Amino acid sequence: MRATAFIVALFVSSFAPGDLAAIVFGEEPGKIRADPANPISASDVIGKQYRARDTLSIGEEPNADARECLDGLSYAPAEFTVQCKAALAWRYDSLVRFPSVVDTDDPLNDNVAVEWHMARDATGEIVMGPAVLVVHESGRKMPVGKTLAMLLSRHGLHAFMIHLPGYGERQSEARPKSAASLMRLTRQSILDVRRARDAIAVLPMIDGRCIAVQGTSLGGFVSSTAACLDDAFDGVFLMLCGGNLFQVLQTGQRDAATMRRKMAEEGLEGDQLRQLLWTIEPTRVAHRLAPDRTWLFSGRFDDVVPLANAELLAKSAGLDADHHILYDADHYSGVARIPEMVQRVRAEMALIAENQSP
Repeated sequence: MRATAFIVALFVSSFAPGDLAAIVFGEEPGKIRADPANPISASDVIGKQYRARDTLSIGEEPNADARECLDGLSYAPAEFTVQCKAALAWRYDSLVRFPSVVDTDDPLNDNVAVEWHMARDATGEIVMGPAVLVVHESGRKMPVGKTLAMLLSRHGLHAFMIHLPGYGERQSEARPKSAASLMRLTRQSILDVRRARDAIAVLPMIDGRCIAVQGTSLGGFVSSTAACLDDAFDGVFLMLCGGNLFQVLQTGQRDAATMRRKMAEEGLEGDQLRQLLWTIEPTRVAHRLAPDRTWLFSGRFDDVVPLANAELLAKSAGLDADHHILYDADHYSGVARIPEMVQRVRAEMALIAENQSP
């Protein structure tokens, strides 16, 4: 991921944040928004707490295999507190914290952290608008996720970039020491993404009628399964991911090969690895995605998540050609297509918000 991080850093650092959207998109940002009754500044939410409640509702599922998968990812809805804290870096406005659904006996890891990049108009004023939950890639510094969140916020969308277990503000000295603990963190990632939707919905300036999820690479795998739990996300935007996780790890190059070696060091390989990955396999439940509100962006020459695996996920979700967008790129050069993807996300979010009942 070093080359990817360098490209993203160079791209972002070339422009002042206020100029970036206009340069990339060539048009005024912030068009999909409602006029807020009570405008706020970022400082107005710092130190505030909000009460939220889980809305998870898996509902009926006639497919026995899918039902088994969903049963392993369900949780009892509960009330929880959402806290807005001061941002720890200039690039976002507030750090949102709330308790994880999963208790791993690690307080640092179990306190979910989400960067809030507030939606702004062309003048820099915070505006009311739809929200996108961004789920980052596997790079430790999360450069792609951070870039996507920043760009989306400059285009009238509130962007929330979650730190997955073991990343960013959730890094801990504790490390998974067994296959069971590793898979528990993976399950935690999926459930934290689902709960994050309910945490976002109670925050001010959020148009709760339109909350989407966007995931890239690792984040795409997590997002695809999380979005299948129920129909909570109004839009699903997946990038550089696919189906058959075991095959991806067995045959994928570079990042996939690195992960394969790390898992082997933990004693995870062969049938044991296959069985563990099957518990979170997105193609088991991808038929639950709304094909008219799901988009998959893939690289034709991706050797980390091969195109065949992307096509498998697209087929399982019933996506047509307009919802499975192919780029002439591999897993890393695909970062250069981020502006195109953000434009598509913005346009589709505008349509989703427009079609929602008032």
